[in-house]
Amino acid sequence: MKARVLLDLALLATAGATFCCILVAEGKTMELKVTSTAFTEGAMIPKLYTCDGKDISPPLQWSGTPPQAKTIALIADDPDAPVGTWVHWVLFNLPATSKGLPEHVPTDKTLPSGAKQGITDFKRVGYGGPCPPGGTHRYYFKLYALDSELKVDAGASKAEVLQAMEGHVLAQGQLMGRYKR
Repeated sequence: MKARVLLDLALLATAGATFCCILVAEGKTMELKVTSTAFTEGAMIPKLYTCDGKDISPPLQWSGTPPQAKTIALIADDPDAPVGTWVHWVLFNLPATSKGLPEHVPTDKTLPSGAKQGITDFKRVGYGGPCPPGGTHRYYFKLYALDSELKVDAGASKAEVLQAMEGHVLAQGQLMGRYKR
């Protein structure tokens, strides 16, 4: 009898966990709208924001941040790099009340807003613009609304930030631009 009660409780817990996870997963399908005044989705990124220009970050704006979000994270990378995905920018713990980033975000480890920046594949903190060795590459600016502040230090890698984000993403969106030298 005791084994049957335990089995019934386990089944109820599993059903409840499944229902809970479906609700959480549905919450995570919310989409952020990410735009820039410098380029549109799929368009060419202006030279100014690349290694061939001033290598400064482009202005970004977003909307659709869920009210329960605490922070925003941004990862920009190039999946077309010959050595595998190349990380161009890691930024996290930006206040959720933020609606965008201005052009030329400083490359400091910690910004005045309290946001932190991670290390890129250029082996430096802050934005590093497109600099493809050849051909046209795609650059994804991926934005995440999170339900908590990430407990990682400034200078963290993309992998460390993604690991800390697990289970905390409420909404996400992206903007893709292209660049050819």
